[in-house]
Amino acid sequence: MARKAEARVIIHLACTECNERTYTTTKNKKNDPQRLELRKYCPRCRAYRLHREIK
Repeated sequence: MARKAEARVIIHLACTECNERTYTTTKNKKNDPQRLELRKYCPRCRAYRLHREIK
């Protein structure tokens, strides 16, 4: 049987303006050691904002 990849971890993305944690995703720690930043829609701000990885 195939083993589950241990390099991928679940992360939470929080809005930089209101700090609400709206999204979850996975990332590979070996390929992306820095914090992830994506432009996503924030329902609280009702606008597209920069979302940053939160530990």
